[in-house]
Amino acid sequence: MNKATIAYIVSAATLIVAVWLGVSIGTVKIPISTFWDSSDTTASNILWKIRMPRVILAGLVGASLAIAGAAFQGLLKNPLADPYTLGVSSGASVGAVVTLFFGLSIPILGTYTLPIFSMIGAALTMFLVIGFAKLVDRSMKMETIILTGIIFGSFLGSVLSLMIALTGEELRQIIGWLLGSVSMRGWNYILMVLPFVVIGSFILWLNRRELNAMLFGEERAHHLGVNVKRRKFMILIGGSILTGSAVAVSGTIGFVGLVVPHMTRLMWGSDHRHLLTLSFMNGASLLIICDLIARTIISPTELPVGVITAFIGAPVFAYIFYRQRRKGAM
Repeated sequence: MNKATIAYIVSAATLIVAVWLGVSIGTVKIPISTFWDSSDTTASNILWKIRMPRVILAGLVGASLAIAGAAFQGLLKNPLADPYTLGVSSGASVGAVVTLFFGLSIPILGTYTLPIFSMIGAALTMFLVIGFAKLVDRSMKMETIILTGIIFGSFLGSVLSLMIALTGEELRQIIGWLLGSVSMRGWNYILMVLPFVVIGSFILWLNRRELNAMLFGEERAHHLGVNVKRRKFMILIGGSILTGSAVAVSGTIGFVGLVVPHMTRLMWGSDHRHLLTLSFMNGASLLIICDLIARTIISPTELPVGVITAFIGAPVFAYIFYRQRRKGAM
């Protein structure tokens, strides 16, 4: 049994356990027998109308952010890159909050208006960050990209603050949404985000070999037959689709796209043929567990899941940054 097979088995087992814990534990304990025995109407309703959609949505959001983070890190050859630190999540948030703030609903898009505007915000931010970083520093060093992401993230954060200050009755809804949550979303949110998760993940998966080639530099990748410009565009679009759709249904949840790909890479290697899929599975597991902690740690009150991921992600971010600086100084 090779290393990749073991990685898939461990990741799949972790995901199954995370889903089981997510649907079983809560204010009301749900026995596993409820899955096939619906005679207990109360338990069955809690399982299929509240817990299961929440767990699935958390899994889809975590998976989306993790695979997008893995792709961004591979593309930029930078372990500190993720949708949150690059400001992409902030751009997606602005697109979503603008939709909520103005009550936008385009007839031809219907319920997809929110995720579409969120994805547009994410894509524009990504291209602006990369473009500005290249303008400032042609070599696009790690520090330049991260600082550019922070600059854009701060600016977009001020735009969000302005809209919140101008908001009336929707203030609580928007603030609660910005803190990040998958609570009380229901199956309709899953149906809304699922097509974009599939499309975005498929785009990135199609470019798994090209991401491996780009690890050796763009010039080397070009000599290996990779259309670098086209592939970079596709990867950025795929990552923006995933980030925008995740932010649209859950709000801003930071550090999942940073922590999961980095830990997966440390444990199982940097081959994107496996890294993308493993990050997808592990991202789902992480956010399901984080959401479980968020709703049980001070039960019956719930914490925003973004608070839990920040508690985990911030120290990991500091550790990765420290390692990179030490490596650069040697």
